[in-house]
Amino acid sequence: MRGPHNIWRLVRTGATLERTGAMRAVLDALEAPAPLRVAARVLGRPFRWLGDEGNPDMPPVVRALTALGPAYIKFGQILSTRPDVVGDEMARELRVLQDKLPPFPVEEAKRQVEEELGVPVDDVFSYFSEPVAAASIAQVHKARLRDTGETVAVKVLRPGIERAFQKDIDAFYFAAWMIEHLSPAARRLHPEEVIAHFEGVVSGELDLRLESAAASEFAANTEKDEGFALPAVKWPWSGRRVMTMGWVEGVPLGDNEALDAAGHNRVKLSERVLQLFLNHALRDGFFHADMHQGNLKVAANGDIVAYDFGIMGYIDEYTRRVYAEILFGFIQRDYKRVAEVHFEAGYVPADRDVDEFARALRAVGEPIFGMDATRISMGKLLAYLFEVTERFGMETRTELILLQRTMVVVEGVARSLDPRMNIWKVAHPVVEAYIKESIGPKAAAQDLWKTAMVMARFGPRLPKLVEAALIRQSLPDTTVAPNPWPARLAWTSLGAVAGGLVALTLTVLS
Repeated sequence: MRGPHNIWRLVRTGATLERTGAMRAVLDALEAPAPLRVAARVLGRPFRWLGDEGNPDMPPVVRALTALGPAYIKFGQILSTRPDVVGDEMARELRVLQDKLPPFPVEEAKRQVEEELGVPVDDVFSYFSEPVAAASIAQVHKARLRDTGETVAVKVLRPGIERAFQKDIDAFYFAAWMIEHLSPAARRLHPEEVIAHFEGVVSGELDLRLESAAASEFAANTEKDEGFALPAVKWPWSGRRVMTMGWVEGVPLGDNEALDAAGHNRVKLSERVLQLFLNHALRDGFFHADMHQGNLKVAANGDIVAYDFGIMGYIDEYTRRVYAEILFGFIQRDYKRVAEVHFEAGYVPADRDVDEFARALRAVGEPIFGMDATRISMGKLLAYLFEVTERFGMETRTELILLQRTMVVVEGVARSLDPRMNIWKVAHPVVEAYIKESIGPKAAAQDLWKTAMVMARFGPRLPKLVEAALIRQSLPDTTVAPNPWPARLAWTSLGAVAGGLVALTLTVLS
């Protein structure tokens, strides 16, 4: 828990949504039912004066998210790739959050570059532009290296961004703590672990050395991928708050009119972006986890060029196999196998009935396969799957959150290029190829060889490890009963703050 004072931050979030007009826009976009609309407005309107007014020149939702801070902006970036969820109009509005936010002065950027690199900007760059793109955490300048004349992109963190982001994370932690202690049914979702996972992922964006390393590893993994390219990291001119890379020329992947004018095949591009993601996730276990249109361009030769490597995802080999088998099972409509995979991986408690689970999965898959290709949605599948696994006691798998989220984002990008895209048809060859490579006699032999190598390394220590495990097994259970005071404190804190807000409101209104 990060402190009850964060209740104020959460209250201001709702107040800001109401004051900026975003509350009504969000409820309309989500087609919220009447009871939810009434509850949201009744609870939000009395405190609207506590909210941030934001920039009145922006659309309501963009205005609210930019006023609330970087973590909320990240959420808006995700929704910008989901027109099927928020509608085409709001998706277009939210796309501004990807790289068109208000920049900070170029003089401040130069000062940070000089502090980070330890040399004057003019000694490194013969040219250093005004900001060409500004996102929630950093902005980019076009520059030219003095010694080689090469055009580069210089990414600089926003001043004070670490502290601003931590404020949001602290509030999220407090909300998760409240949920865990006030709603026992929600504990299976591990909300605090989810926030910790999110914090760990975003930390890569707040230290550009980590992003540079991720870009370098990603480039090594994908150097043979046809139709895909990455800008090279310029290590001598990169550090914690500054990152320098090769300059990327191309058409933004979200500009369909420009893509058509340049003669690019949008249908092929939509297929390639989805298959590239699946290859990176399944083959390498290391994937770009922020693949929205603002981070993708199409070069003149038709290559998809990716940049901004602050959020990268990693999944181990076993989890990749599980994920591939689940996907392939749905593609093949083999629901019994999908159910068995969940049980084998320990995702569903062993005391549940596998046949009953398979029938529930059929209820998820069959309606989707009966849809027209334009309506088949990975996002809907994941939502339905979540409902079923919740009913069968499956706990949240934090290692899969980023993978699933990115899958939804990539689907949104692909559909923006080709609304009639058949997700299953495009995914089938990639998933099938991975299954053949990773699950079979060849893969079994490789697994046995790896196991033998591990046993050989730990052979001398095995007797003591076994002895220690047996001793631990024989010790008495010292489990401590849960402490009821955290929940009581949470209720007390919530009641006190809520009472204070009501009293304050009555005072002002009177």
